[in-house]
Amino acid sequence: MDYRTSNAAWQTPVWNRIGTIQQASLIMLYLLLSFPLGLFYFVFLVCGISIGIGTLVIWIGVPISMLTILGWRYIAAFERWLAMNWLNVDIRPMSYPLQIQLTWLQRFWQSLTDGMTWKSLVYLLLKFPLGILSFVLTLCLLVLSISISLVTFVLTLTIVPFFYLGLLLTHSPHELATIEKLLRFSLKGFGLFTISLYILYGLAHLSGELARFLLGMSDTAIRLGQTREFAEQERVKAERAEQSRRELIVNVSHELRTPIASIRGHVESLLIAVEDEETLPNTKLHNYLVIVQREAERLGSLVDDLLSLARTEAGELHLDIQPVDTSKVIEEIQQTMAPLARRERSITLVSKADPYAPPVLADRQRLAQVLLNLVRNAITYTPNGGIVSMTVERIDTRYIALRVADTGIGIPPEDLERVFERFYRTDASRTRSSGGFGLGLAIVRDLVNAMGGSVNVTSEVGEGSCFRVLLRIATPVYRPPVAAVKDAPFL
Repeated sequence: MDYRTSNAAWQTPVWNRIGTIQQASLIMLYLLLSFPLGLFYFVFLVCGISIGIGTLVIWIGVPISMLTILGWRYIAAFERWLAMNWLNVDIRPMSYPLQIQLTWLQRFWQSLTDGMTWKSLVYLLLKFPLGILSFVLTLCLLVLSISISLVTFVLTLTIVPFFYLGLLLTHSPHELATIEKLLRFSLKGFGLFTISLYILYGLAHLSGELARFLLGMSDTAIRLGQTREFAEQERVKAERAEQSRRELIVNVSHELRTPIASIRGHVESLLIAVEDEETLPNTKLHNYLVIVQREAERLGSLVDDLLSLARTEAGELHLDIQPVDTSKVIEEIQQTMAPLARRERSITLVSKADPYAPPVLADRQRLAQVLLNLVRNAITYTPNGGIVSMTVERIDTRYIALRVADTGIGIPPEDLERVFERFYRTDASRTRSSGGFGLGLAIVRDLVNAMGGSVNVTSEVGEGSCFRVLLRIATPVYRPPVAAVKDAPFL
């Protein structure tokens, strides 16, 4: 057999098993560093735990113990990184990544009660004796295999030329067989180096499996972490719901008290005038009635918002989805809100609707409520003399956009993502003076989503805001012309 063929056969399975030269180098480096790293870990842990327990009576041991525990967690994370990157071991995370924010004291208590903390302590304590074994075995195997390989290589280079010279002089087949035996002997010396690599690979594999077992979470721990995170998220949601309930009670009591007091005062003034048979001027009487009407409408809108919220929360919001002509709905909103906006804030309400726009799939009453809430919100945050506009635009063959834009104060960028949250108000003082308690836009979002659409907002501070409602176009139903029906033959 040709020695070159034997050499190729020797190389192929080894490097398929060990990997690249870089990977083999990292494995040997990991095994050689196990001893100094293990010694450092052992000294750190023994000194930290001993000093912490010894000084516990004078309270200085508490921070020392805390630093020691946190320190070995970070060291264990470093060892996990080494095993994953140098030994190519797939290790599960040491802790479940929680999405909630914890204080440093909560994190320390979580680390103290976590089983991974004590598993990592066992690993770091075992690292010292195992590191000594890995270091000594790796060093001995490398020195022995390299020495034997070099000796056989030198002997082969020294002896083979003489046999080759004899082969040239005598042309004896015996000399050729001797040369082949010497070359095989040289390759066996290199084969010893291969065996050493196999042994080191097995040792690295055991180290990686130990790291996988002691530095990674178990399935039970992962499920427990997921359950704990879910419970914490539900707790936060419950706290937010309770806070929202309290804010709702406070805001409702304030918002209902204000118009009721106004209505009561003006009605009492009218009753006093009637009882005293006093004739009020028409202007004063008209102003009283306008105020009573405005406050009654304000009460009605607040009650409508509360009813919509209650029905949405209870899942009792029933919609009558059918084709709706958006131009007619906008015309109704224009007729209802334009006089109010002009009288109260000198705001001009304009509308632009395409009478030939296709109908949309929506609940007509709820769509009107959506537009009313958007227009009221625009009027609330638009200064005197501003403009509020309503437009209808066809986006594509599937959707129509209804826009409500204003020239108001605008919304800061950090508040854009929260304007549709319940009870959220960008300017609480302005809203309190104008009415409302942060439900209008939230109800708009819920109603639009229930009708299969979407709503978004764009805004610039000082320039105004634009709310866009996207609704699906109703599939047209073909109806033959009336003339064609009349002229159709009777069957």
